[in-house]
Amino acid sequence: MLKKKHCLLLAVGALLLTGVFAERRQVMLDKVVAVVGSSSILYSEVEDYARQLVEQRRQEGYTSDRDPMNEALEALMMQKLLYHQGQIDSVAVNDSEILARVEEQVQLMIDQEGSIPALEAKHHMAIFHIREMMQRQLKEQSYARSMQNEVVSKVSVIPGEVEQYYNSIPKDSLPMIADQYVYAHITKYPKSMVEAKQRTRERLVEMRARIINGQAKFENLARMYSQDGTAMHGGEMEPTTLASLDRAFADALEQLRPGQISEVVESQFGFHIIQLLDKRGQLYHFRHIILKPSYTAEELGEALTTLDSLARLVRADSITFEQVALEYSDDKISKMNGGIVSNHAILERYEAYDAKLTVTRFLREDFARFNALDDYNQLLRLKPGEVSASYLTEDVMMNQMAKIVKLVKVIPTHAASLAEDYLRLEEMALTAKQERVFREWLSGKIDGMYVYIDPEFRSGAFENKHWVKQ
Repeated sequence: MLKKKHCLLLAVGALLLTGVFAERRQVMLDKVVAVVGSSSILYSEVEDYARQLVEQRRQEGYTSDRDPMNEALEALMMQKLLYHQGQIDSVAVNDSEILARVEEQVQLMIDQEGSIPALEAKHHMAIFHIREMMQRQLKEQSYARSMQNEVVSKVSVIPGEVEQYYNSIPKDSLPMIADQYVYAHITKYPKSMVEAKQRTRERLVEMRARIINGQAKFENLARMYSQDGTAMHGGEMEPTTLASLDRAFADALEQLRPGQISEVVESQFGFHIIQLLDKRGQLYHFRHIILKPSYTAEELGEALTTLDSLARLVRADSITFEQVALEYSDDKISKMNGGIVSNHAILERYEAYDAKLTVTRFLREDFARFNALDDYNQLLRLKPGEVSASYLTEDVMMNQMAKIVKLVKVIPTHAASLAEDYLRLEEMALTAKQERVFREWLSGKIDGMYVYIDPEFRSGAFENKHWVKQ
């Protein structure tokens, strides 16, 4: 992950999408303010982006000393350069995802204006021109993101570099580590999980039959019912290798021919039906529909009641939280450690387990990263040693369950130290190294590419001095 100033490029897409057609001023009065390679940048584009940038910063409570126009121009020039280099290096982009995003955004714009004619009248162009312009911009942004990720993807740090990074920071400028929470939990899935799984399987069997009989299209059912982020793209995923997929999912996919639809497959993520679109070498291009078991209010209520009874026993000192975790928790990893929560399950789930990466101290952003904000909200109400009431939440695979948590301790905000915060410092050291590698790479590419900047903007404060060539 790059720091905010270089993450800026990766966020350009989201910002510009909302304003790509905003106030298309009289084109006759617009002018080219920069050219990178064969791509030009108009004054109106810089102005639109600068305005959005200021608004976003205001909402985030983040300010910059730089002139927004110069900052916007440099971000757009960087995007153009990355786009051209991405095409040269043939980085992978998902054209079908781009098309889906275009349709999603265009539909949103139509809904906002009330009709297609109203949208066309506002922007003084036909709907197909709007789609064409948006598709071109999204494609450019996708190439730019992929190229930037490619540049830093292989950057890593070793312990010596982490220590060197730490020692390079003045002691009065050490990063502050916010409050961290150590906590334990006891989880309980509804007893009716077998029945819920069967209901889910039967729904997918019915969907598969409708698709095969021509009563419905796979992608339409995916958009309506699939329970993951691919739903908005009709269930379609980027081409990938079998090794990167769940084993059961990969085995089913490998047996398919283009156009075929699998039987119902159970993976660690849920239940699927899969359609192979095409296969090129070791890359499989497919779409899927995923459903997860769901429960009735009565089934979920039973799990909540069980945990509330156990929590009362703990509060009455009739049994310890650790004993309850060992005997009753459905979390097979934490129950062996008194219920103490760590990221073991997440790392193992994604086959990336490494003991040195284990985290038992959670920052607020860690709860969000591990799909555990419900836990965080409960912990805020507790004092160390206290146990929460039961509540409904989801595990990292978005499966419904009941849970109680115990706040073990809160580690107050403090200056980072190697002994206590190595993993946090390692992440910061990696970020700094990625920035340096990207900056050096970018400077070399700027030197080898045609760049023109209007004299009006040349005196601006560019972060990378290579943009203004002598």
